[in-house]
Amino acid sequence: MLRLRAFRPTNEKIVKIQVHPTHPWIVTADASDHVSVWNWEHRQVIYELKAGGVDERRLVGARLDKLAEGEADAKGKPTEAIKGGSVKQVSFYDDDVRFWQLWRNRAAAAEAPSAASHITSAFTSLAPATKGRHFLVICCENKAIFLDLVTMRGRDVPKQELDNKSLLCMEFLTRSAAGDIPLVAFGGSDGVIRVLSMMTWRLVRRYSGGHKGSISCLMTFMASSGEALLVSGGTDGLLIIWSADHGPDSGEFVPKLSLKAHDGGVVAVELSRVNGNAPRLITIGVDKTLALWDTISFKEMRRIKPVPKLACHSVASWCHPRAPNLDILTCVKDSHIWAIEHPTYSALTRPLCELSSLVPPQVLTASKKLRVYCMIAHPLQPHLVATGTNVGVIMSEFDFRSLPPAVPLPLAPGSREHSAVYVVERELKLLNFQLSNTGNASLGSNSSLSESGRSRGDTLEPLHVKQVKKHISTPVPHDSYSLLSMSSSGKYLAVVWPDIPYFSIYKVSDWSIVDSGTARLLAWDTCRDRFAILESALPLRIPVIPKGGSSRKAKEAAAAAQAAAAAASAASLASVQVRILLDDGTSNILMRSLGGRSEPVIGLHGGALLGVAYRTSRRVSPIAATAISTIQSMPLSGFGNGASSFNTFGDGFSPQRFSPEAPQNFQLYSWETFQPVGSLLPHPEWTAWDQTVEYCAFGYQQYIVIASLRPQYRYLGDVAIPYTTSAVWHRRQLFVATPTTIEVVFVDAGVALIDIETKRMKEEMRLKESQEKVVAEHGELALIAVDGPKVVMNERIALRSPMLQVVRLASFQHAPSVPPFLSLPKVPKVDGDDSAMPEERKANEIAVGGGGVSVAVTRFPSEQKRPVGPLVVVGVRDGVLWLIDRYMRAHALSLSHPGIRCRCLAAYGDAVSAVKWASRLGREHHDDLAEFMLGMGYASEALHLPGISKRLEFDLAMQGNNLKRALQCLMTMSNSRDIGQETTGLDLTNILNVASKKENMVEAVQGIAKYVTEFLNLIDAADATGQSEIAREVLKRLSAAGSVKGSLQGRELRALALRLANHGELTRLGGLVNNLISIGSGHEAAFAAAILGDNALMEKAWQETGMLAEAVLHAHAHGRPTLKNLAESWNKVLQREIEHTRAVTTDATAAFLASLQDPKLPSLGDTGKKPPIEILPPGMLTLSHPISIHKATPSANASQQEPGKLLLGAPPAAPSNATASPVDSSQTSRPPPVDPAQASAPQSDSDQSGSASADSTQTNVPLPPADSSQTSQPGGPAPVESNEMSDPSEAADLKQGSAGAAPPIDSDQPTSEAKAPELELAGPEHLVATLESSSASVTTGAELRPVAPPLVQQVQGSSVIVTRMIPMSTPLPDEFI
Repeated sequence: MLRLRAFRPTNEKIVKIQVHPTHPWIVTADASDHVSVWNWEHRQVIYELKAGGVDERRLVGARLDKLAEGEADAKGKPTEAIKGGSVKQVSFYDDDVRFWQLWRNRAAAAEAPSAASHITSAFTSLAPATKGRHFLVICCENKAIFLDLVTMRGRDVPKQELDNKSLLCMEFLTRSAAGDIPLVAFGGSDGVIRVLSMMTWRLVRRYSGGHKGSISCLMTFMASSGEALLVSGGTDGLLIIWSADHGPDSGEFVPKLSLKAHDGGVVAVELSRVNGNAPRLITIGVDKTLALWDTISFKEMRRIKPVPKLACHSVASWCHPRAPNLDILTCVKDSHIWAIEHPTYSALTRPLCELSSLVPPQVLTASKKLRVYCMIAHPLQPHLVATGTNVGVIMSEFDFRSLPPAVPLPLAPGSREHSAVYVVERELKLLNFQLSNTGNASLGSNSSLSESGRSRGDTLEPLHVKQVKKHISTPVPHDSYSLLSMSSSGKYLAVVWPDIPYFSIYKVSDWSIVDSGTARLLAWDTCRDRFAILESALPLRIPVIPKGGSSRKAKEAAAAAQAAAAAASAASLASVQVRILLDDGTSNILMRSLGGRSEPVIGLHGGALLGVAYRTSRRVSPIAATAISTIQSMPLSGFGNGASSFNTFGDGFSPQRFSPEAPQNFQLYSWETFQPVGSLLPHPEWTAWDQTVEYCAFGYQQYIVIASLRPQYRYLGDVAIPYTTSAVWHRRQLFVATPTTIEVVFVDAGVALIDIETKRMKEEMRLKESQEKVVAEHGELALIAVDGPKVVMNERIALRSPMLQVVRLASFQHAPSVPPFLSLPKVPKVDGDDSAMPEERKANEIAVGGGGVSVAVTRFPSEQKRPVGPLVVVGVRDGVLWLIDRYMRAHALSLSHPGIRCRCLAAYGDAVSAVKWASRLGREHHDDLAEFMLGMGYASEALHLPGISKRLEFDLAMQGNNLKRALQCLMTMSNSRDIGQETTGLDLTNILNVASKKENMVEAVQGIAKYVTEFLNLIDAADATGQSEIAREVLKRLSAAGSVKGSLQGRELRALALRLANHGELTRLGGLVNNLISIGSGHEAAFAAAILGDNALMEKAWQETGMLAEAVLHAHAHGRPTLKNLAESWNKVLQREIEHTRAVTTDATAAFLASLQDPKLPSLGDTGKKPPIEILPPGMLTLSHPISIHKATPSANASQQEPGKLLLGAPPAAPSNATASPVDSSQTSRPPPVDPAQASAPQSDSDQSGSASADSTQTNVPLPPADSSQTSQPGGPAPVESNEMSDPSEAADLKQGSAGAAPPIDSDQPTSEAKAPELELAGPEHLVATLESSSASVTTGAELRPVAPPLVQQVQGSSVIVTRMIPMSTPLPDEFI
């Protein structure tokens, strides 16, 4: 029944063992007196020492500590040098051990019917006594070792300080009184108990006069009257009761009661908590018996021999819901853990586990058998049992997912008393519980402060619960492990006994049975009173093998094989059946066999969909692991006539979360159609569905997957909460229980595109339905509406990502601890905002607000104490979280801390109350609360929190469409209320003058530059909602800040220019251009001027900021008359850039290397002989040659000119109308066709090219192309040679030819004209090639534009770059499309 959780092999047998209640630590001592501390979760040894002898490391460390403290060497022998001797007992001691030891004693005493009224398991946490230290206490024969595991410093108390008597056992004495100091009692070899103070390290008390021999065991417990008692067992067989409820004064104490327990001596004593009765003492002795003692009359109740012929050496009280009839665990020197069933009745002993089957096979050999020497059950997690054996330490686990057989009933209207039904000893019982009005403060009221400085309404003290158990006159047929569940309406209760298997359905009103049968599993529908059961056939009876048939091993093997075959046969015959309960209480079968799969069913999960898990070894590919994303229709019961409430699955589970190793054996089915929904998924350990069917959660071993269900399925995320046992939804709150903690997950699906689309569709459907209703009532004429002034309100819906926030409510640890995933980044302090405060506050610190209202100064409360053992999460009622433990005791966890209460109210949907409760929370935590409310969709309500920072206030205002408040926040953060109000635009000089008078102007510009993105977003939001006045206010400030050099980046300035133009702020846009020119931002100024449409201003932006290349290109593109001056200025700049200026002395080597790099320069002296560079745009022959710009004069030739024709160098005219009347072909710009016979031969050299160009210019007819791939098209330029030729004479001839081919240009003649070559550029500032030659090209009156890529023609080994200039009206060649 147990499975292995952790194993640590050792060479020596483990004889002593102890576990820490809250940390995963185990301390062991082996037969050679070596002590080690082992972390069983991480499989890591924390500390080791040799306790029986002298540990050299501790001895050296003690001497170094004394030298560091300046103490001289003592004359005597140091205590670390004393040999410890045999290790008798090992234990931990810290604040957690102290608290839970006292809790165990009080909880056991409170079960007694005659217990005092003040004895309850809920009590205030003890004051810290160990100051955060974790002691490892080792009781050796010659001394006691106290070692701090935090500082690794220790203190040894030799037996000489304890009357020089050997130490055989120990026990810690703990009282709940304030100021109690930790005490430890040692049992001596002389029968005297000596008590040592761990504060003064002195002997303070003696218990004597009881035992005649040595003392072998000690234990403390509490009587039902509330008195603290100490029980001791000795080698004389006596069990003596002492009073431990005394002050710290030293003295001698005599025994209260002496009992003869065992012959030969008492080995161990243990306290057993009994449900509904006083606790009992369990003792084991050398006489191989186990005895039970009543703690009220101290009479022996029963004596048994657990294992015949073997003496028990360990005993533990045990209570686990999976084995309700087993109460005591014990061990003898064999390989089993033995369990005793109901010792007061049958006292049957059965083996709980065979440990040999848990350890790795290679550990055991044929000659070495496993033997158990010590055993202990975890005090807080009963599913964990640690054993010490001859092969190592074994930590075994026993089904931690099993829950107590209890289920809450629906709350009656108007009643504050809650009820739950549970099963115990073949009987249904009713548990009524509610908060005690006398023991608890009024939750949710403005309570005052208590004397300790804490708020009575918001304390960490456990809430007092008033509870009463009642009998129900309805027996149940079985007393084995049972599972209880309630129908969605609360009218029916289901009890399943999976080990039988059997189930019964009870009607809650009269507790009558309405249905029953054989079933191992049962699952309810969350929308209707119907359920599914795994109907199982009874297993076949195993035939009895007659005696003498074969050997014993053969019989056992045959019996096991037959049992396995019978179980497999019964499982294969099992089928999932769906039944429904009608209003009259009758049960009808809806579906006899669901699914039709052949694999055995191993799990059923209820909810809005029925989940069925199959036993299969089939593995699905990783692609199929995301099968949930392919679910197209998930019909939920109770929502439409079988219609789908889901549209589609937008996103599935993350494929990384589902390992391919995990079997995909979980199938979802519809309750309506009984058809599978989607594909196979990994089998979850539990499922939880929201009451409103809006959210669902699937629990796995290491995480929880949370998804939204409406309007469609959407994966929200997963939270890393491992080993969860159960969960309950409460609106958007998921309360989760684990074996060690209680967590709450706040969930919100956010706003996705599908939500907006669904909202729009619903509005359209609602409008359509209303129109159909109006038409049906009043006819179609009712739809006629009179046009009038309408107010259009644009609603801006912002997308919001899903939110998952986890808060730990309770744990076992004493010190407050915050999980790593709860640490949120601190909000940076905004200028002018002093809301940020340090987080280093005490957990229980309380401040007092106005009117005496207590104000919590912590973000979250300290973790409360989790109840022990497995828990049933009832849910939130009366503002507290209710839990039920294994002993059927109700517990309440407070949710009254403002940090928790505000979140719970916001998640529940009451954001107004959440804001009211925020007045009790320190203002330094309002930002965190506001972010939470923003994630929940309450941005407008979060704006009412008084302590939020301006930065967060702006975000909330933007999310809530409160743009006026967002503008006020931005002006406050940027200190820009006064900027931009005096003038529409400020240049640099004015800004500096204003800044000299008003110092805050500089800060305002810096603030605007800091929040420029927020300003731009505010403009966009104002445009989207039609609030133009807000956008203008923002534009005023951005325009003023954009005038300061370096304040805004280029991208931001361009965005500002676009928004100014969009709002028609042309005056501000023009001022912005001038200001940008004055500060040297040429690109941004030209961009703004282009938006403004002012070519002159754009040219000014390029020219005055030194970007002459862009200015020349702009002047040429727009036909500006300043083209020549700009080109001359550009050439001068280029010439200055390439002039060689030697900054350092150049030696011969450097000159030689430089000559190799530039082969055209034979020496450094020739660098100044380079010819001047002339960069000429098309239309300029030389810098000295003027550009002819003629205006049209009235003449005969001019009358024949096309109206839309442009002159060279003139600004481009507006595009002509496409529907203009056609003109004669002789008046068009396209030259007449050329006869191919008259075409000249291909050019062979550059002289021919030059003459051809000149000739073509004189005859006004372009040269016919010899090859279409190497010559230009009609209307395009002729080939132009590069100036980089091998023969200088060819270049000279070209220059002469081109110079002679430049006659005066007549604009009336559609002839080709001489044209300077165009420069090929890789960018506006990078020169690729320099052309010094010019050639003729044919141009027309249409606009010219360069077309890439250029054609390359080989002429006598020289490269000629040809740039085509084609008119805008001419179609592009195919190679350029």
